[in-house]
Formats: sequence, C-alpha cells, structure tokens
Amino acid sequence: MSEDQNTDVPPNHLSIDPRSAFYSEEVLSRDVGIRFNGVEKTNVHEYNVAEGWVRVEVPTAKDRRGNPMVVKLSGTVEPFFR
Repeated sequence: MSEDQNTDVPPNHLSIDPRSAFYSEEVLSRDVGIRFNGVEKTNVHEYNVAEGWVRVEVPTAKDRRGNPMVVKLSGTVEPFFR
C-alpha cells in the first residue's frame, strides 16, 4: 500500500536532459507537470523542490552546441502527475 502512495509523488529533483544525473525516463513517461509560483509551466528543463528553483528554456537562444539556453528561476515549485 505504501509503495503505491510513493509512486504518486514526483521526485524532488528531475531533469529532461538525458545527460543529467537527475534524468529518469520512467518518471517522465508518466507526464510530469510543474506549477511554479502558482502558474503551470510547460517549458521547464529541470526543477528542484527542496531548493525552490526551476530551469526554464529560453525559446530563441541556443548555446554553442545547439542546445536551448536555460535560465534559473527561484520560487515555489509544485510537481504533479497529470
């Protein structure tokens, strides 16, 4: 019973970048949503609930390797499964 309750809570730290140590394909396949400061965000690249930050992608900027640039924003982070 307690195992089912744990699977309904998204992890504390998650990234969509496969090169990251916090990447989890199993969790991402469940469609994780992020509510940041009360507003649902769709461009979140990485988040950390304990430290209260998200990294969001800047739509037009790319780094020298062609990856999207990200900006770190601080606030209240609430992950949820859709």
